[in-house]
Amino acid sequence: MNDKIQTLVTKLLETYKGEHAVNFIDVSNLPLRDKILDILDQLLELLFPGYTGKPALTSTNVNYVVGSMLCQVHEGLSEQIERAFRFACRMKNCPTCDCRSLAQQVTEELLEKLPDIRRALQKDVEAAFEGDPAAMSLEEIVLSYPYITAIGTHRVAHELYLKDVPLIPRIMSECAHSLTGIDIHPGARIGKNFFIDHGTGVVIGETAVIGDNVRIYQGVTLGALSFRKDENGRIMKGGKRHPTIEDNVTIYAEATILGDIVIGKGSVIGGNAWVKDAVPPATTVMMENPQLVYKQKK
Repeated sequence: MNDKIQTLVTKLLETYKGEHAVNFIDVSNLPLRDKILDILDQLLELLFPGYTGKPALTSTNVNYVVGSMLCQVHEGLSEQIERAFRFACRMKNCPTCDCRSLAQQVTEELLEKLPDIRRALQKDVEAAFEGDPAAMSLEEIVLSYPYITAIGTHRVAHELYLKDVPLIPRIMSECAHSLTGIDIHPGARIGKNFFIDHGTGVVIGETAVIGDNVRIYQGVTLGALSFRKDENGRIMKGGKRHPTIEDNVTIYAEATILGDIVIGKGSVIGGNAWVKDAVPPATTVMMENPQLVYKQKK
């Protein structure tokens, strides 16, 4: 048996070699996924204080607990961001970058943004309450709606994305994706009073831009129509390739909107619609009624 194990080890080690072997051996500067997710939990606790019950917050201890959590986040996040920057420097061969100072600066700027992020999330919760007749309270939305986890994570991850932090924003967003079924790329720009009803299966691409007071339902895709390729047939990165959704737009379930197009202010996109062309403001787009066939059982 030992010989068989050693033979298997040798075969596996062969697959670890090469430029595109996809492994993390001897790479001590990669951010650690589990620590990032712990930090994300702490950030969400700061944005929605007391919603997990860990730690228990009271009017007498809130000042101490929030201060302690901010210190923990500052220390942990700056370390992980430094690791991410060092990874990028190794990939780009730029040894002159002061990754530690840059990580400290980005962390401090994110923490300074937390009050603004919290105010934005308060408006998102209010939009959910106003938009969902089944919602009985703001507390119910925060405690139970998967959308809150998704948009809370996104508003944090987006700030790190804007600072060109490698890896970490995507780790955060994909964690929210796996928990909620809502896939929002951290690059997407999302305005005020945003609401996703139900949420499962929603996809919002990297260069999507969403205005204020937008409501979308389950299964909606804001995706890319096609990808530019270079002379070798490889997909080219970057460029605006996802839709822009202007203010006060509603997009119903399973609608698919593709490409760098604009959905005009105040428009409504009906369920199951497939939209590849720009939509003028105050326009309703819907599928024709399908023809239903009824067969009587004998």
